[in-house]
Amino acid sequence: MAADPLPFDVEEFLTHLAIEKGRSANTLSAYRLDLRRYVEFLGDQRVTLVEPATVADFRALLTERGLARSSVNRTMTAVRGLHRFLFAEGVAAHDPTADIEPAKLPKGLPKALSESEITALIDAVDLNTALGRRDKAILELLYGTGMRISECVGLSLDDLDLDAALIRVTGKGNKQRLVPLGRLAEEALRIWLSPGGRTELAPDSWKDRSDQMAVFLNHRGGRLSRQGIWGAVRKHGLSAGIADRLTPHVLRHSCATHMLDHGADIRTVQELLGHASISTTQLYTKVSTDLLVRAYTNAHPRAAGRPGVPA
Repeated sequence: MAADPLPFDVEEFLTHLAIEKGRSANTLSAYRLDLRRYVEFLGDQRVTLVEPATVADFRALLTERGLARSSVNRTMTAVRGLHRFLFAEGVAAHDPTADIEPAKLPKGLPKALSESEITALIDAVDLNTALGRRDKAILELLYGTGMRISECVGLSLDDLDLDAALIRVTGKGNKQRLVPLGRLAEEALRIWLSPGGRTELAPDSWKDRSDQMAVFLNHRGGRLSRQGIWGAVRKHGLSAGIADRLTPHVLRHSCATHMLDHGADIRTVQELLGHASISTTQLYTKVSTDLLVRAYTNAHPRAAGRPGVPA
């Protein structure tokens, strides 16, 4: 059953987002959910007559309900967009959100694994089973290319060019990029795709072409899901004693951090990871700078804090 429509001014804003801004169905659904919450808070008050104090009270209520700051910011983005639209269209006399700043999010640094931990994790995978061959290829790809878990799930056989050591990755917004394959990732893929690997999990008859073309299969012969990759990564994390720190995204973090540690240009890392903005990639430079400072402090004879060296 369809949900009740929102007030006309709100529906007009959502139509504007869909038609003129080309927002996706998922984005529109999220905006509708957030704005419904806002309208319910306003009660009988018209959105065109809202004052800044009312918007501030709404944000405070979201916080009091225990929503994460990221969720509060997402909801307030929808509210801010609505009021900006109404003001720009001349429907409202003012924008009550003009002076309301988003809540600051803590900038947590990526918790990269060490290179030795990565090596130990991947080298410990048993290649005597088809699942072991699959899991090693997954770990090598996630760390070797820095791809997202969703990108790994979406890989199809025609995305691979092992002879050229290239892989086509489809990222956010259906944007595609070519990513180089390192020697170890290429070898792991070849082993998985050779007899004793993927063929062992292939069914007698395929459910559909998507499964038939999937690079990674589950034990029933279907395309491996996000949950399946999470489970594989967690399994080997437990074996290596690092399950509390290991996720597919940590492997992506580790890829970026280690490349920067070894002198890769930030633009190269941005392209490899498929970041739309270099500001996202710059998060990793803080990690590498910290490592640089520690190394300098520990190694340079005139670094502050070394025994016998004045600060």
